[in-house]
Amino acid sequence: MTKRLAPTGFAAPDRATATEFWVVRHGESTWNADGRYQGQADVPLSHIGVLQAASLAERLTGQHFDAVYTSDLARAARTAEIVAERLIGAPPAQRDPGLREIDVGELSGLVISEIRERYPDYLGALSTEPWSTRRPGGESMEDLYARSGAAFGALRERHPGQRVLVFTHGGVVRVAVGLALGGVPANAWARLSVANTSITRVLLGEGSGMLLGFNDDAHLENLLEATEADDVLGQAP
Repeated sequence: MTKRLAPTGFAAPDRATATEFWVVRHGESTWNADGRYQGQADVPLSHIGVLQAASLAERLTGQHFDAVYTSDLARAARTAEIVAERLIGAPPAQRDPGLREIDVGELSGLVISEIRERYPDYLGALSTEPWSTRRPGGESMEDLYARSGAAFGALRERHPGQRVLVFTHGGVVRVAVGLALGGVPANAWARLSVANTSITRVLLGEGSGMLLGFNDDAHLENLLEATEADDVLGQAP
């Protein structure tokens, strides 16, 4: 029997063995609201962030997922808790440090004006090489892709043919998109704006992937505009 091909001519992932991930960025944090880079600093949700998570929970009420995972950082874990209790079976949100945001090193806690003043060489390198440039004392997007890509790979092997909900960070959402597309051009990373509590859906198989949906934040229409910039970009998060 001939395997059906996607319109592009490439074989689509086999849903019997691939994993469908719904990847959610956390709600707005207090440092998002202040315009501070946070990376792996354990910053809580802001009041708006809690409302965003509640709106997402309302949208996903009654949905079924075979498992729920979250970054172990508070802003993602709290978002996961608010949403998971409204899902069928109220599954526990299992914490995975591999899903943490990019490590911004010495930039943690700084606003963009401070970064421009103290680290002009870094910003120049970032504009030229956004993929491989490391944050001072921290990670590059290449480093993040290896770390969180391995985390997605482990989850895929654990949940073949299942649907998994993941709560994480803007940089890791970009990684999920890259895994689905087989990579993202270097200059496109900064253009993948990811709103707080937005849903990105990817289907990942062994050596294959498909992007099903990106940055869906329709549940926030009645709230304040979602924060989109984050620690991956060379601008205010």
